[in-house]
Amino acid sequence: MALSEQFLEDDIHPIDIVEHIASHNDWDFDRVGDDQIAMAVEGQWRTYSITLAWSHFDETLRLICTFDMEPPTEKLPALYEGLNRVNDQCWAGAFSYWAEQSLMVFRYGLVLSGGQVASPDQIDTMITAAVVSAERYYPAFQLIAWSDKSPEAALQVAIAEAYGRA
Repeated sequence: MALSEQFLEDDIHPIDIVEHIASHNDWDFDRVGDDQIAMAVEGQWRTYSITLAWSHFDETLRLICTFDMEPPTEKLPALYEGLNRVNDQCWAGAFSYWAEQSLMVFRYGLVLSGGQVASPDQIDTMITAAVVSAERYYPAFQLIAWSDKSPEAALQVAIAEAYGRA
């Protein structure tokens, strides 16, 4: 059964949908407030902290996926170059590095202007895209921070997107 088939109401709050998805996947989560939820999603490389928040003002569902990263200060210019290269490859969402918090961040916003409603499938796709992107580029970010590889060379190890079926 598709996620969207589980919801019959048109006016369900997007954070209620996220809570349902988190429960369905057995992810640890905390409903921070009516308009915000935080959860932990286990990936292959690490556990990612994901927060989704609904903004009534600009009618946007915001996703932030973070993981700790403490590169040496002298590696920051290379990391920023790598981030620019990665973001050129990302069609939905973007990475940034929050140095003060030592966090790598993937951000995405789903704009639902005019009273549109997010479907469970859209929200599940947002979460999946964040984890897949983090998993794909995590090894490259680590190589940039902890090896002598250039950002260009480090990105060669990024897991390529698969096409077709095996």
